[in-house]
Amino acid sequence: MVVAVIGGTGVYDSKWLDAVEEKTVDTPYGKALILEGRRPGIDSPVYFMNRHGLNHSVPPHLVNYRANLFALRSLGVDRIVATTAVGSLNPEYGPGSIVLVDQFLDFTKARAHTFHQGGPTGVVHTDMTEPYCPDMRRILAEVARNQGISCFTGGVYVATEGPRFETPAEIRAFRMLGGDVVGMTGVPEVVLARELDLCYTTVSLVTNFAAGLSQSPLTHQEVLEVMANNVAHLRSILLEALPSLTKTGDCHCHNSQH
Repeated sequence: MVVAVIGGTGVYDSKWLDAVEEKTVDTPYGKALILEGRRPGIDSPVYFMNRHGLNHSVPPHLVNYRANLFALRSLGVDRIVATTAVGSLNPEYGPGSIVLVDQFLDFTKARAHTFHQGGPTGVVHTDMTEPYCPDMRRILAEVARNQGISCFTGGVYVATEGPRFETPAEIRAFRMLGGDVVGMTGVPEVVLARELDLCYTTVSLVTNFAAGLSQSPLTHQEVLEVMANNVAHLRSILLEALPSLTKTGDCHCHNSQH
């Protein structure tokens, strides 16, 4: 199994890869920039993609999710670990917590959400009963537990359009609907990955309590600072988990098209 890591806000460093080669991949949806490298003990290449581009230049609502996912699949990627910075709606998930979400609520508005546009290829409905790969989530949770890192297994990711932060009223509504964390990049990434029969999971790092729960106004600088203080935990979990993630797992992520 070939693994790729998608780095979100604060996760830009690819120095954990050896023999790095930069690739620009042409897709029907545009170009995608990907780094290919090697890790000790892993025979296959490992890929890294910076979701927000160089110097965090691409806001969440303008990320070319289709090009990114299509490019990774064209390089032979089977599994994707995506990192996200999130706000917490759940009092148990304080800043610095790592959450391995297992469901999502989609409140994005203006994004290309699918590869399937009808026409000659027909109408395709993709099963999303289990949107995140349970086998990958199990491996990551075991590694975090063995390293003594606080990690919550399970949670509902609320995806918003951005780039603005949410209002306290929206956060109250999301909490009533069962949301645990809120972010701006999880959808349509997870949907597109499933349409391509990829195993996909998200490692979310809580950077703050969401609007109305936080004691002060939200800022992007606050997000960056918390990410910087905790990104070592993310990297530690990912690097130890990578060899196990390259092994074939017990999941149904590749049988979702109807």
